[in-house]
Amino acid sequence: MRIILIGPPGAGKGTQARALGERLGVPHISTGDLFRDHVARRTPLGQDAQRCLDTGELVPDHITGGMVRERLTRPDARNGYLLDGFPRTVPQARELSGILGATGTALDAVLELTAPEEVVVARLLSRGRTDDTEEVVRNRQRVYRNQTAPLLSLYSDILVTVPSVGPVAEVTARALDGLSATRRRAG
Repeated sequence: MRIILIGPPGAGKGTQARALGERLGVPHISTGDLFRDHVARRTPLGQDAQRCLDTGELVPDHITGGMVRERLTRPDARNGYLLDGFPRTVPQARELSGILGATGTALDAVLELTAPEEVVVARLLSRGRTDDTEEVVRNRQRVYRNQTAPLLSLYSDILVTVPSVGPVAEVTARALDGLSATRRRAG
């Protein structure tokens, strides 16, 4: 399956991506991991990204899209993947649409993980990271609502919404049930 994971910071996307990737036999592709890999290998895309990061700018969509495009051509992604962190905006969704169109593939599902804001704020603050102040965490929630939440209507026909509160195994089971239902509808 080709799946996008979406949800506010603290909803458990990384945790669920690892669990679901193992269960579905597809790679978890995180844009954060792609950035670190390209920067470490000093690829042309990594060097472009590093220049942006060094000046505090956001990495432009075409650079992120280039990294995703390259990653999706690897053999382990041929039969599916879980995309975590891309797309985050409508322009990035258009970029992904172009990537999929060029390979003759399509998304199977967009898995939205939901949790009340107070729950995700508490999760993020409990990590103990120095940059996770309450003000910063709440701003990340606002950025998500303003920039990423509009993707939900864009992908409404393949959207699977799963509450991400509860034990990890229960959330994973809910996600697998939702994805199975989507596969049956499409199949």
